[in-house]
This record gives sequence, C-alpha cells and structure tokens, in this order.
Amino acid sequence: MTTPADNASGPLAGVRVIDMATVVMGPYAAQVLGDLGADVIKIESPKDTARIGPLHRTPGMTPLAMNVNRNKRSVALNLKDADDAQRARDLIGSADILITNMRINALRRLGMDYESLAADNPHLIYAHAQGFRPDSDRAELAAYDETVQAASGLLDVAQRAGDIGKPVVLPSIFGDKVAALTIVYSALAALVHQRATGQGQLVEVPMADTMLAFNLVEHLQGRIYEPPMSDTGFPLSMNVGHRARPTKDGYAMIMPYSPKNFRDLFTAAGRPDLAEDPRIAGDYIDTRQDGTALVELMESVTPNLTTAEWIRVCGECSIPVGPVLRLDEAADDPYVQDGHLLDLAEHPTEGSYRQVGVPMRFSTTPASIRLHPPIPGQDTDDVFAELNERTERNEGEAA
Repeated sequence: MTTPADNASGPLAGVRVIDMATVVMGPYAAQVLGDLGADVIKIESPKDTARIGPLHRTPGMTPLAMNVNRNKRSVALNLKDADDAQRARDLIGSADILITNMRINALRRLGMDYESLAADNPHLIYAHAQGFRPDSDRAELAAYDETVQAASGLLDVAQRAGDIGKPVVLPSIFGDKVAALTIVYSALAALVHQRATGQGQLVEVPMADTMLAFNLVEHLQGRIYEPPMSDTGFPLSMNVGHRARPTKDGYAMIMPYSPKNFRDLFTAAGRPDLAEDPRIAGDYIDTRQDGTALVELMESVTPNLTTAEWIRVCGECSIPVGPVLRLDEAADDPYVQDGHLLDLAEHPTEGSYRQVGVPMRFSTTPASIRLHPPIPGQDTDDVFAELNERTERNEGEAA
C-alpha cells in the first residue's frame, strides 16, 4: 500500500508523529513536524473535535483548524471506548513521537499516560504539554493563553510599556505558539537521542514555565544580579519611542539606533541642520537623558517622506526599517508574494483558501505542503488498513 508518508521528502521523512492534542499548541507543533516531512496522524474524537471557530462548509473545518492541521491524516477515535482506546495504543505503538496537551489525570484515567504507553513502547518520545508542571499544585488548573500570559509577566510588561495603568493581554496567542515551537525543538532533541540509542523518553513542556523563560530573556534585566542593579523590563522595549513613525502617507517602523543613523535620517528628511544636534555628534546616545527628546525630534520630520521613500532611504543608509503591514493586505505585499508565504490553494471540500507558506528552507531536504487539512476522521479506514498491513509484514519477517 502506498501512503502519503511514502512521498515525504523533508528532513523528517520516515518519522511518524501522533497528534493527540487539541486547539492550537499541540496541533501547531505537530503541523511543523509534518511540514518537515514527518508522517503525522491526528487522533480526534468523532463527536467533539475541539476545532474552535466559525464553520465554513464542513463541520470541523474552521479557519483556525485549517491553519494548524495541514500535512496530517485524521483518525476518529473515542478514547473512552475500550476498543477505540486499544486501537489508539496500537497506532501509537507505530510512532516515534506522541504529542498531547491533555491534563495528566485525564491521561491516567484513559491509560494514555507516559508510564502506561512506554511499558510497551520504550522507543516512544512522549511530548506532554499543559498549562503548568504536572508535579505542581497548579497541575489541574485549566490554562489558556491569557492565563499563561498573566503568569509569565507578559501582561505586566505590556501594561508598563504602554503606560496604560492596568494589565493588558497581548492580542496574539503567544503562550500557545511559543510552547508549540518549544515542543518541536524538544521532541527533535529527543529524536536525536532515540535514533542513537533506541530509547524514547518523556518530554514535558509546561506553558507557564516556557513563557516565563521566554519573557525573561530580556526583561529580567538588572534583576539578574543579586543585589539587583535595576528593575525588571528591557529599556529599549519599554521606551516611549518604541513605536511606528508617522510618514507622509501612513506609518513605518523606522528605528535609528546609532548617532549616524539619526544624522542620516535628518539629512534624508531635508533637515541637515538637525543632523548637527550635539546629542548625536559622537558614537553613543544616552537614551536615558536624550531618548524621548530625540524621538520627538525624529517624528517631527518623518512625515516629510512617504513610507516607500523611507524604506528606500533607510535601506541605503542601513537604518532599520519596515512597513507597517496590515494583516488584511498581507497577501498583496511583494515580499509575501515573492516568498509564497500566503498562496491560494484549492481544498477538496472547502474550496479556495489561503495557505500560509513554510517559513524555513532546506537546501537538500526541502520542507513541503503535501496534504490539505483533513476533515475530522477522513483517514480512519486507510490508516488502520495500513497499520494492519505493516503489522502483518513485521510478523512475517519475524517468523
């Protein structure tokens, strides 16, 4: 039997992943592994697929589900049913990596915890992600991106940087996506060990721990020392000048860092007199004393040129710059088009849809998009027919 896995060409071709996760974090991690060539099989409930969002044509095919389930096959199993649970265990036994974000007590009740599965599958890499560490007093708390943002200090940083006066949730599911990428590189590290030794292992990725570590890279700041040198918060990010600049026809993210950058910017704006400002005469800017005043001075001249003109000028002068891209205009951006980052594709049941491209590139083992996001359960029969054939073949070889 020829399977979709036979046509995989990425660096993970030949690796099988079971996606037994819901919503975004686990499914997104599994999709990245699928983009890299892994054979990803998604186990989901036949009744509740946890595919949140508005429906299009087919139940379960929501915009969010379409964006985290490509390069997968879907198998519908009710894990509370003894027969279906055994079928799931048989399928997991054929895999290298299992990804799940179910809470630990639920997994134990189902007999799907690491200890139960590893007894029969010592090669299995069991990637378990949930809100808080399974051995903590918060293990059974329901966790969502917003609560993890709060627990990691991200709401506090947003509040302080914006001088808003109350905690602010960032309008992106940072916790889910950062944890998803952490699952990916952690599982790949375990895969290197598995390939060398034949041994699998439990890999735990608590969202709160992951986001705290992610957030503190720059924001721990002077509190890294004891006694502290300064308060938490990365000064550059917390600075009032950390914002887009007005241009003649909109906004651009123009970020001069060096005195030379400022001198070139003022000259390009037709104000060479400002380039003689003593605060930018040397090689260093004291942002604590001069930062706000320089930002105000810069923003008084950035409306002199259009966004396109600033991008050209800044490119010539090595001043960091970027257009303020509206999400609803992303498909028309030349950079996005040239990189095939948001192409139209034709789904067998859902029709035309925008497909986010694979962002990484490999010179020898290119990643690819091979499978459209599946309808819940559409591959159940094929996957188990393939599993039975594989089992019979292995038994024949053993005999």
